[in-house]
Amino acid sequence: MTDTRKMYIGGEWVDSISGESLEVRNPATGEVVGRAAFGDHRDALRAIDAAHAAFPEWSRLLARERSRYLYRLYELVYEHRNELAELVSAEMGKPVREAKGEVVGSADYFLWYAEEAKRVYGETIPSSFPNKRILVHRQPVGVVAAITPWNFPVNMVARKIAPALAAGCTVVLKPAEATPLSAIRLFELIHEAGFPPGVANLVIGQPDKVGEAFLKSPKVAKIAFTGSTRVGKLLMAGAAEHVKRVSLELGGHAPTLVFADADLDLAVKGVFESKFRNTGQMCICTNRLYVERSVAEPFVERLVERVKKAKVGDGRNPDVEVGPVINERGLEKVLNHIEDARQKGATVVCGGNRLTEGDYAKGYFVEPTVLTGVERGMRVLEEETFGPVLPVAVFDTEDEAIRLANDSPYGLAAYVYTRDLGRAVRVAEALEFGIVGVNDGAPVQTQAPFGGFKESGLGREGGHHAMDEFLEIKHISLGW
Repeated sequence: MTDTRKMYIGGEWVDSISGESLEVRNPATGEVVGRAAFGDHRDALRAIDAAHAAFPEWSRLLARERSRYLYRLYELVYEHRNELAELVSAEMGKPVREAKGEVVGSADYFLWYAEEAKRVYGETIPSSFPNKRILVHRQPVGVVAAITPWNFPVNMVARKIAPALAAGCTVVLKPAEATPLSAIRLFELIHEAGFPPGVANLVIGQPDKVGEAFLKSPKVAKIAFTGSTRVGKLLMAGAAEHVKRVSLELGGHAPTLVFADADLDLAVKGVFESKFRNTGQMCICTNRLYVERSVAEPFVERLVERVKKAKVGDGRNPDVEVGPVINERGLEKVLNHIEDARQKGATVVCGGNRLTEGDYAKGYFVEPTVLTGVERGMRVLEEETFGPVLPVAVFDTEDEAIRLANDSPYGLAAYVYTRDLGRAVRVAEALEFGIVGVNDGAPVQTQAPFGGFKESGLGREGGHHAMDEFLEIKHISLGW
């Protein structure tokens, strides 16, 4: 029997109060790869209490002292990068070479915010009175409840807790139930790095019960969430009761625009990377591809040639490029999107089927799929598929391309391929998205802000901008 991994509360490894646990299964094989304690609101409240008790001392530490803890954590995560990558691949199916990139990027967040911890600056503002001085002070908001998804189970944790800890906040993390093992291992490294008890806490449990505890506890000052827009709206509404601060990184429906003057080989490379990395299970991946009509045929030919070469399989195999989708529900959604498009007139140029033979028999595998002839009214153009399916449509003018791209309630990421510098500037500025990659299918970097417009969320992660999400501004008027 696999040992049950525990939660981390107040500097100690603990079982859930209920005694319940959950199995973690590899979506490529169906095998059990681990077991974790599975709690509820009582465990969440216990963790909140620990974080609240630890906050005064942690928030008063010198910035350089908090920096040292984060730097040590960076060293440990980087040192254990291969082990963490293998865990990520085992519990959610991500190709291991991608998982290594995720873990190295996660380490970079701890390094970056080890430096940003020392750069929380205030201001002095000239007063209107000779016997007064105006000081602007920035201080941590308090206890942060962080909720992270399964598709980047280490990176999403690092992106939330690193700036929070750097700012002087304490944290309670609830990772996704599908991928708790990598979060547990990360918290083992937090423990090894010597963080004081209660500064960082880990609760694995029922989303509704844990989320309710986060919302109702007056000890939680802020909620940081990555997940669906539907759940983000619920959290935003619930947070209003105590006027909690929220940062929300929600759904996406990213368009890619390929203009006739683009480097088509570069565009094929970028589109493939954006769409099929992590099996299309990314909130910033290309969900809608619009190609200028005059180059649509040769571009699709090159793209399909590349897609057909992609090796599909268990992500733990080093030559695999496309792994399984996360679970049965995710598989059904992907297949339903393909069938809906097919029935409404789209052409399946390649792929389109579930893989079930041989090594694929026990996993949730879908062939990398390209659809042409897609139109409004098809689910693939209106919903986030979260799988390896790429719908292709055409446009005739720059204005039409912009209109089609912006025709969505989401505004997280968009991509543009063109050699025309003026067009690149015009289109990037006209797109209603928080991230725009111009001739770049992988625009996310640690030092850059990450976040969306419209229903894709509130606030920013990454860069110095993320620190603002965890700091209050205080005006101090000094008189004599």
